[in-house]
Amino acid sequence: MDAVTAEESAAVPERLTVDLATGTGPFHGGASGTLYGLYGEGVPSRAVVEGMYVRTVTTKAQDGTQHPGADALEILPSFVAAGGQDVYVYLPDFHRGFPYEWPGATGEERLAGFLEVVRRQVEHVLTLGAYRSHVVYVPFNEPEGNMFGEGEWSYDGTSWRTDPRPYFEAWRRAYRLIKGLDPDARVAGPNTSILYPEVRGFLEFAMEHDVLPDVVTWHELSSPAEVRTNVARYRSLETELGIGPLPVNLNEYAHNYHLSVPGQMVQWISAIEESKVDADLAYWNIAGNLNDSAVEAGKGNGQWWLFNAYGQLTGNTVRVTAPHPNVQYTLQGLAALDRDKRQARMLFGGAGGAADIVIEGVDPDVFGTTAHIRLQEIPWTGQVGVCAGPLRLRDEELPVTDGRVTLSLTGLDAMSAYQVILSPGGRGAVCLPPSVGGRWTYEAEDATYTGGGYTKNGPEGSPADVDRFATSGGYHVGGLRTGSDGVLAFDVEVPRDGTYDIQVFANSHNEAELVREQGPTNVFLRVDGRDPRELLLPLGYKWAVWGHTDTRVALTAGAHRITLAAHDPDLGVTKGDAVIDKLDLVLRADDDTAVYEAEYAALAGGAAVSHAHRGASGPGAAVLPRGGTVTFWVHADDDGEASVTVDVLGPGEGRLTVNGEDTGRVERGAVPLFLTGGVNRLTVTGTSELLVLDRLRVGPSRGLLTTTAYPAEEGALTGTAKVTGFAYATGGKAVDGIGAGPGNALTLTVTAEHAGRHALTVRYANGEQAPATHYNPDPVCRHADVRVNGAAPRRVLFPTTFHFGNFRQLALPVTLDEGANTVTFTADELPDFDGVTRNPHGQRSAYAPVIDRVTVTRLFLTRAPGAA
Repeated sequence: MDAVTAEESAAVPERLTVDLATGTGPFHGGASGTLYGLYGEGVPSRAVVEGMYVRTVTTKAQDGTQHPGADALEILPSFVAAGGQDVYVYLPDFHRGFPYEWPGATGEERLAGFLEVVRRQVEHVLTLGAYRSHVVYVPFNEPEGNMFGEGEWSYDGTSWRTDPRPYFEAWRRAYRLIKGLDPDARVAGPNTSILYPEVRGFLEFAMEHDVLPDVVTWHELSSPAEVRTNVARYRSLETELGIGPLPVNLNEYAHNYHLSVPGQMVQWISAIEESKVDADLAYWNIAGNLNDSAVEAGKGNGQWWLFNAYGQLTGNTVRVTAPHPNVQYTLQGLAALDRDKRQARMLFGGAGGAADIVIEGVDPDVFGTTAHIRLQEIPWTGQVGVCAGPLRLRDEELPVTDGRVTLSLTGLDAMSAYQVILSPGGRGAVCLPPSVGGRWTYEAEDATYTGGGYTKNGPEGSPADVDRFATSGGYHVGGLRTGSDGVLAFDVEVPRDGTYDIQVFANSHNEAELVREQGPTNVFLRVDGRDPRELLLPLGYKWAVWGHTDTRVALTAGAHRITLAAHDPDLGVTKGDAVIDKLDLVLRADDDTAVYEAEYAALAGGAAVSHAHRGASGPGAAVLPRGGTVTFWVHADDDGEASVTVDVLGPGEGRLTVNGEDTGRVERGAVPLFLTGGVNRLTVTGTSELLVLDRLRVGPSRGLLTTTAYPAEEGALTGTAKVTGFAYATGGKAVDGIGAGPGNALTLTVTAEHAGRHALTVRYANGEQAPATHYNPDPVCRHADVRVNGAAPRRVLFPTTFHFGNFRQLALPVTLDEGANTVTFTADELPDFDGVTRNPHGQRSAYAPVIDRVTVTRLFLTRAPGAA
């Protein structure tokens, strides 16, 4: 895997060529799979799953003990409802350990016991009705290193690559058991760690004994180059053997160094899409966050927004020629042309510096003689760092000359991915300015440190060490910890007066000795020695897992010094232990309103892009027939009210839903709507014969939705539920001990001015973690059974906050009566699928999270009686 040096890439701009005239097949979308990425219903949220366009999930057998959560049949219904296709069930993950600790004194005893596990799994699936068609069984996982390898837990201590007979016989028995119970079942294999040469013998055996897998699976913990090479090699093998072509799922791909980094992941996506196979992101860390794509329950990082852009490609993919074809850690990309939309989209990244994006084969019958170009950057925001969405860098119209448009770019960030959307121009569209006024990065290792305890840590992840995490500049700085007098000073310079976001990229390991007591590490920021403020830095599941803490300041043009200190004479001292990666400065735009063009949104139900409407804000508009839909993926910084405007052209009617909640008819003008912090799905559905939709605008709150906060300690407590002190709870107190039975409960009385739909925003903490068997930390999602006014309870999962002193928010939609309402929180341990047995390893919590506060907000203004 040779990489081009920085000196070579800086000398001459790289050239990436997109040939719109050469199609490579229908867009497939297979790279957006996930291994252990879903914990349970709501973790991640439905909007996050839908908006990542997750196609396949690989996960553990129902009631498996390999890891907490992610039980196949519990995630299945909500995954299918979110648009998912297939759930691949790792049957060996019913057992602990890796290698799998399957019980039995002999190989035959172990296999017989395992086949009973397989039988129970299939019998469970047979009770699920139509959902069973979405299940794919994976009988063995990495058999060469597990059940049929050479280790302690092997069938007979001999690798199947040396003597395949025991593995082949086990495969035959498992396959026939599954098909005998359910003839329509699909079985996948061999699920090797790489595409070994011995897979040929497996396929020959499977053909001879009529046990050929329905889907061929293996892992690509390698490189994008090997994805292309190995898929092509497998397809050649199929041709030689006279089978297939069978569906392929590369059900574990990419390494820690790549995951969360858009500039790395776009290289993998391009190889997978070019190969037209499915693939699932590898599971190196925690379950339920879409493999370092989702933050908390409902937010996305930069990697999530890359997959959101990838999932919205439509039409046919086209040939892309990279400057260094099929070489990892260089500029790579993919593109698709949708002739019906008259739109082409390109995703690229992986190299810094300058590049020319050359778009050839631009058909004048599709795009005309002038092209409208929208260029966006999808930045790296860390594994647990929220991203507000792609940044608009350029919006302009360029001439099409001899069927070609060239976009010359400078200052590319190797950790970012980029999107170009090409549309017909020349129709009077007003080009929008960049969404931010500028962004500057300052590495912590280059900052000035004074005081004791300083450490420069690294190098972290790199092409030579892909098991470690990506880190800006490769290094990070420690020293801000309990008892320290350290000060880290960044000397910055800004081009003009304005409002700037300071983003501190940092991490505290939740299991570190100095972090265990309190949770998030606090440090103190000043600008030019003034305006002190306390910052709580992000927690993560390991060291060098990056998030960011943001604060907003007004700066004048010129030089400034920004300091992070472990003590402040006005505010106090640091408790904990943190490492700092970098500081980003972002110049805010003058207008905080986010604009989402309808022609770039997701269309369904017959909705189409039109470029015939002069006066549209962008290069086109969306035309909706009755029942046609336009879906926007909208970011909100926090739970609460936003001012939402649906801009339409001419007459026409529609309805607007927000995260599945019908808010009423589309109004002319701004309306206040409750948005959850993070990713929101806003859909406009046409209700008249024709509705022309121009764009969606989302601005700051105008304070029109009634909001009331209720401290948990003021509620009625029963049983073991008790008020406990927590440093960062509201008022320093929260309620712990809810659960282990319905008698241990918290009940709040909340008031609604109007009957109808409201958001209960729960501020909570959950630091529970189960004992792990290998490198994956195993945080546990706690749950609460939430009962409103005595109705049937709704079970809600609360993802980890990495510590019981680290508070986050989760918003729940509920229906309240006018006046007083009771909201009760209880919890108890869930049984297994059979309703009787229990998990023996503490992987299903009996408790609700620590609850600090519940805020009640109307989801939208109540319509007048009889209003549409």
